[in-house]
Amino acid sequence: MKAAVSWWDLSGSHQTIDSLRVYLRDEGVDPWTEVRGMRLKFWISDRQLNRWGAVMLWDSDADLTQPMPPNRATELIGYPPTDRMMTAVEAIVEGLHSGATSERGLAFETAGNAS
Repeated sequence: MKAAVSWWDLSGSHQTIDSLRVYLRDEGVDPWTEVRGMRLKFWISDRQLNRWGAVMLWDSDADLTQPMPPNRATELIGYPPTDRMMTAVEAIVEGLHSGATSERGLAFETAGNAS
């Protein structure tokens, strides 16, 4: 398996964590559900450091040259990720849980509850 991390410093952009959450909620998540070989994608933020990003977990044989959804984050933010890396995954494990989660992340919480 491989993991890809893209991380933006938003200090040079007019976009904010809040505006990017709206993008995720309205249009940013669903296009990724049909990408072959991608096991998981999650979006991350750090309000203290004003950073935004995504982490993707890929099968080892995933075709990373296949057509992907448009990189709207780069369009909206106005520049490519500040940091980007692709690494090998040494191990993966899931902890005990009750199955699929109903939690979808801060972008899908009501505005008053998001932090």
